[in-house]
Amino acid sequence: MEKDTIIQVGGDIEKALKGDYKINPKQVLTEAWQKTGNTRWTINIGLLFVLVLGMLASVVLGQYLGGIEHIFENPQASMILNLVVTIVIWPFLAGVEMMGVLHAVGVKTQPKLVFAFLRRGSWVAICAVMTSIFVSLGLQLLIFPGIFLAVVLSLTIPLVVEKRLSPAKAIVLSIKALRFQWFNIFTVYLALVAILVVAILPLALAQGSSLSIFAAVLFFVLMSYLAPLYFNVKGILYRDIFGMKIHAVADDQQVGNDTFVA
Repeated sequence: MEKDTIIQVGGDIEKALKGDYKINPKQVLTEAWQKTGNTRWTINIGLLFVLVLGMLASVVLGQYLGGIEHIFENPQASMILNLVVTIVIWPFLAGVEMMGVLHAVGVKTQPKLVFAFLRRGSWVAICAVMTSIFVSLGLQLLIFPGIFLAVVLSLTIPLVVEKRLSPAKAIVLSIKALRFQWFNIFTVYLALVAILVVAILPLALAQGSSLSIFAAVLFFVLMSYLAPLYFNVKGILYRDIFGMKIHAVADDQQVGNDTFVA
């Protein structure tokens, strides 16, 4: 297939803004689970890199801010730490988000994709901070506004990366489009939260007992499936709502910014 061949996959923005799309929670979760079996290690390796990066940033900045105990006791220091860590990790975490999007359209990925979109890193970091602030404010108001915003803003990062929108435009577009199927999208995320609770429960119950090591191992095994499932779910939602125009990519070609058609 020629490099200049462009393929339209899934929905599109115009239809999304009119609510002309359907989200079936069962179908989304089923398809995501099927994809997770073949893609989970790619996502997990990418997430491991982001986790280590976040921990290093937390340790270094934590020492600068006076230590972990001081941070826990000082809301301002805690806010600064969270802000800096968000800015540091999200340019790389965007690559993990895009793994889910690419899996949804049948493109194979590699862990090095976490480095593929750093050219959009500043926009990604700004978008991540803005959405985090909006959701936090919503939760502080009456909880439900925060839940509503968490759902409708959940696909802003792929919009910044794949559609190459500014953070403000991505936020506005995501709110306008996802509100039409808010309940069904919320149901998908609620199912993932329920699975997370089930994964945590044995660990919580076994705390301090002889079964704690077994429960910890079980938790990490379950999370090695749940985390990739989450990103594959988001990728499928993004495909079905906003769609993608992509250049045909041969198996030996690198996936990057030029894969997408803005």
